[in-house]
Amino acid sequence: MTTAVLAGSLLLSVAACGGDDSTSGGGTAAGNTASGASGSSGGGAAAAGKIGVILPDTVSSPRWESADRPQLEAAFKAAGVEYTIDNAQADAQRMQTIADQMMSSGVTVLAIVNLDSASGAAIEAKAKQQGIKTIDYDRLTLGGSADYYISYDNSKVGQLQGQGLADCLGDKPANIAYLNGSPDDNNATLFSEGAHSVLDKVSSYTKVAEQAVPKWDATQAATIFDQLYTQAGGKIDGVYAANDTLANAAIGTLDRNNVTVPVTGQDASVQGLQNILSGKQCMTVWKPADGEAKALAETAIALSKGEEADTTGTVNDATGGRDVPAILLDPIAVDQDGLADAISKGAQAASDVCTGEFAAMCTEKGIK
Repeated sequence: MTTAVLAGSLLLSVAACGGDDSTSGGGTAAGNTASGASGSSGGGAAAAGKIGVILPDTVSSPRWESADRPQLEAAFKAAGVEYTIDNAQADAQRMQTIADQMMSSGVTVLAIVNLDSASGAAIEAKAKQQGIKTIDYDRLTLGGSADYYISYDNSKVGQLQGQGLADCLGDKPANIAYLNGSPDDNNATLFSEGAHSVLDKVSSYTKVAEQAVPKWDATQAATIFDQLYTQAGGKIDGVYAANDTLANAAIGTLDRNNVTVPVTGQDASVQGLQNILSGKQCMTVWKPADGEAKALAETAIALSKGEEADTTGTVNDATGGRDVPAILLDPIAVDQDGLADAISKGAQAASDVCTGEFAAMCTEKGIK
């Protein structure tokens, strides 16, 4: 199946499939934790197996709980498949414990968003020993054994970020600081490489600083960018920030110094879109959660029935020395000119973005 065809089918809304959460009979400990894990046997014909999904945290991006979880729940309920979803809260040991509980509860398919490749690979190895199919969701586990990898094209995400920053800077001489994502997240590496593949070709640009932010943590990002800004003597004309959370951290430093320069982002978060509205952020990259979540749901459901999933190709895991069957979707760049269109198509609700001081800005942009 081609990427275009798949992406088109995946972007169909699944929101209408939702409903009140209900815990399936015989729910496991993992399915009834305080983090809000949920299980359902839905209303249709039950699938052959049970699906477990472990999300990474609630701080690196708001998307995991605000977008991915509800989209996955809606798709699983619509399919009538038994499932459980939990969140590791940025704790690798907690993720391992959740995975063990899910395996004990009888999941036949386990999808994870790894916190780092080493802990993710350990979970997948244990699942494989028990005959459980595994899926890498959003982040590839290097050295892992996942049967499938589902994500957006992360190299292209970085390329869109790099091109977005270049479009905002123009061809004049510019000093660029790079605020990369977590060093143990393979996606962060791909984002940075993609951005550099665009920006390094512009001879008038100079890299004056570059540092990764452990665990995508906003507090650490603020401290790191403060240091980078000081080390560069404030002579920074553009900022490559790997996502909206890191972008906002950099913008905090710039605001305190009464400076506005182009800053990139990712996730099309409410905060990111508001920063674009106010002119403090150059652009973001939107990766529609309904597309990625629906791809995961369709793949997991197929595997639970003993079927294979459609893919768009493979992704090389150099650490594991193998090519992983993959479904890669196309990300979307969003700048001021594209804000209204992105919001109208569901990037965020206008009622969430257009609050307080941003209401008038939305009106000016025709966002409603």
